[in-house]
Amino acid sequence: MSSVTYGGYGGNTRSTASVWRGWDRFDYVMALAALALVAIGLVLIYSGSLSLYNGPLASFSSPVFKQVVFACAGIAAMLIVSKIDYHYLTHYAWALYGLSIVSLVAILVIGQSAYGSTRWFDLGPVQIQPSEFAKLATILALARYFSEHGGDAKDVRTLLISLVIVAPVSALVFIQPDLGTSIVFFAIWIGIVVVAGANRSHLLVMAAIFLAILPFLWTFAIAEYQVDRVAVLVDSEEDPLGDGYNVNQSKIAVGSGQLFGKGFTNGDQTQLGYLKVATKDFIFSLLSEEFGFVGCMVVMGLFILLLMRGVRAAQIAGDTAGQLVAVGIVMLILMQTFINIAVNVSIFPVTGIPLPFISQGGSSLVSIFISLGILQSIVMRHRAYRQT
Repeated sequence: MSSVTYGGYGGNTRSTASVWRGWDRFDYVMALAALALVAIGLVLIYSGSLSLYNGPLASFSSPVFKQVVFACAGIAAMLIVSKIDYHYLTHYAWALYGLSIVSLVAILVIGQSAYGSTRWFDLGPVQIQPSEFAKLATILALARYFSEHGGDAKDVRTLLISLVIVAPVSALVFIQPDLGTSIVFFAIWIGIVVVAGANRSHLLVMAAIFLAILPFLWTFAIAEYQVDRVAVLVDSEEDPLGDGYNVNQSKIAVGSGQLFGKGFTNGDQTQLGYLKVATKDFIFSLLSEEFGFVGCMVVMGLFILLLMRGVRAAQIAGDTAGQLVAVGIVMLILMQTFINIAVNVSIFPVTGIPLPFISQGGSSLVSIFISLGILQSIVMRHRAYRQT
């Protein structure tokens, strides 16, 4: 029987036959929860784009058709990645991380600008947002780094070097500017180092240092429009027709849905065009208005189920690399979901974070399905890689 040996981050010898076993260990619950969220997203995108697009559905100009194409590409990517040993991905983690750095630098030079940010490569019919894929590359790099250092973050030097890994990508995203995504990078780091056993006192000291320099960051690093968004969060009536407009409209949409919502395609804020970017940043407000509290709870339940399956993948992972990759992906989905919903209910400043699986956007959808593929790879191989 043939075998494959990986060194540096596991060092086990595994049976090729057992690694490439069939689909009996594939997590169908995780996959079905994701597909249900995508289906809900397609319904919401259709409703939210009615006032903007009147053409045929079977056209790449149609937001719904375009999202279906991206969803199919994402599902195919998930299935392909699930059949790839995740150790191959951690083996090339530094190359993927370096490619992410290069792409984030390039986006500042030749990227397309929209809504005051430069985040996309314009490739004609599609746009690529490198930061979405940089999140996965950073997770893989952190997992490889810790697995090569005993999977332990108790040492101060190891902890600081892991922070240095996250800092460049987060900084490059921050200056696009994209505050929300830069926060997601640090949330991923926190989740991984906590599971890796970081000393609580070390984290508290680092938090205190951050709070000490926060006034300087606020003065010299935060853009003026970001300061305005924080001010609007405190008092949305300060500028009701400017920075406070989207905040007010989203609150009206969320509140007007009440228990069961106004019904599919019957949301006034959405259909009359008051709710801006309703299929992207404010899609949760669209959901609240048309399907109400019950609809929101169904979506929240699906996210909880999906995250629980991700936590399960981390628990049963056969090695440090698999465990930390799974934790990073769980934190990625959790934080993006939290920030998007928090923006929609006005407890977080407005930022362009998509709601995973639901918001319109190709890069986000494909990258999040790739992350599920990695989780599936961990689940499908957890027995083959477990230390004996």
